[in-house]
Amino acid sequence: MDSIIELRHLKTLLALEETGSVSLAAKRMFLTQSALSHQIRALENYYETPLFERKSSPIRFTPAGERLLQLGRELLPLVATAERDLAQIIEGEAGELRLAVECHTCFDWLMPAMGEFRPLWPQVELDIVSGFHVDPVGLLLQHKADVAIVSEAEPQAGIRYRPLFAYEMVGICAKDHPLAAKAVWEAGDFVDETLITYPVPDDMLDLLKKVLLPQGINPPRRHSELTIAIIQLVASRRGVAALPYWTVMPYLEKGYVISRQITETGLHSELYAATRSEDSGKSYLDNFCQIVRDRSFADLPGLTVLEWKEGGK
Repeated sequence: MDSIIELRHLKTLLALEETGSVSLAAKRMFLTQSALSHQIRALENYYETPLFERKSSPIRFTPAGERLLQLGRELLPLVATAERDLAQIIEGEAGELRLAVECHTCFDWLMPAMGEFRPLWPQVELDIVSGFHVDPVGLLLQHKADVAIVSEAEPQAGIRYRPLFAYEMVGICAKDHPLAAKAVWEAGDFVDETLITYPVPDDMLDLLKKVLLPQGINPPRRHSELTIAIIQLVASRRGVAALPYWTVMPYLEKGYVISRQITETGLHSELYAATRSEDSGKSYLDNFCQIVRDRSFADLPGLTVLEWKEGGK
């Protein structure tokens, strides 16, 4: 008996479940909203039953939709395992994956992804290149690293970029700070503030690069290597900071600091996984990048999808 159900249908339904909306699921699947809706309509027309309630938010699935979701949860991991097994048969199981990062907060979400990767590829030596790296792509070209997590996909010969996700940077201050009264912070609000940052060059800080320096604002700095130390300094009214929302959310929930949107449109940053073009045939690298992306969307709040840009931005 032939079936209309395809893997793409199951992936779409799972994306709908995870995101809770058609528009967000379409972005996750790199489809237009109309293309995603067409997929769902094809299934609904074939089985003559709706799969989810159109006016519910988040989406509520019908019994028929729940049954297909169950199929997706059972089948898609089996397909992924089979594809991984085939890659290991064809390419061999052994390899090396040395990871370099330029992001101080990356380890919050990298560690779970690494924990998921290890048992799937036990013969691949997985390691982190020690230290913070201003030029992790340079380590790729020197063959000192195999994957680099970077904030910009600058076109460069021999380098391939995979989009991971975009996220919002929020301003944080003490609960009794004067800026706590403002819902949105603009560039001018930082003029008389001490900015607490990681000890990195200005061109690696999106608040400075995208908001403050273009307006000629260059506030005094105080540096710390540790996120928790930045939070403590902010809570003690030693200054203000801009950090990823996922990083500060636990401290917001505990009431240590408060967060505010930066500019009317928000301050958004991006992350990419960079690899050498010559390594494009190594399935374990592809699988690692996919695991990082999937785990991040599952574990971190407030992420948005980045479009695939093979050569860079």
